Amino acid sequence: MRIPLPKLRELVEAVRAVVKGPFTTKFPKAVDSVHPNFRGILKFREENCLCCGACVQVCPTNAREIVIDRAKGVKRNIHYAERCIYCSQCVLHCPNDAIYHTPEFDLSRTERGGWETSLEKQLVYCELCGEPFATREHLLWIAHRVGDLVNSNPTLFLTLYQSLGVAAPQEAPAGALPYRSGTLRILCPDCRRKTYMTEEWGY
Repeated sequence: MRIPLPKLRELVEAVRAVVKGPFTTKFPKAVDSVHPNFRGILKFREENCLCCGACVQVCPTNAREIVIDRAKGVKRNIHYAERCIYCSQCVLHCPNDAIYHTPEFDLSRTERGGWETSLEKQLVYCELCGEPFATREHLLWIAHRVGDLVNSNPTLFLTLYQSLGVAAPQEAPAGALPYRSGTLRILCPDCRRKTYMTEEWGY
């Protein structure tokens, strides 16, 4: 009796399955391997994030947001994963490699909420107007990047010295005219410009 070719192929597959196991994977019990360049679920490298907002600027779906929490004195970087299209623009434009793709691809969940991931960084306040203008990590990152040029910007070198414990925060005296010592403070860009423009010398 002659066995039809399709039946013969099925017989070969059956014998192979008995010897080597079934061809199908055991997902989700066992996760299959993915390509090294696979764009899986996004995560933060918390120690690298500056909360600079670059990822918010390039996200085409508003999946990222920067929120200033004055009550806690922090800037919060939030990723709304349910809006993300995994285009990788935030990974590409992050200046400090704080965002990366994982090989994880299983997005199925039983709950609707809980998609947000976030982290917080300490705010730095202007010593003249009292408004927050950056995070401490962001100023320190710039200070280390510019090298010796850090000494040309009081905001940068005072933040660096405070992190080293060799300088203390100052409070500007209310109503005082800006004097040359007033420039040696941690100031936002607007207050630094005003201080230099209205500075009184020689009294």
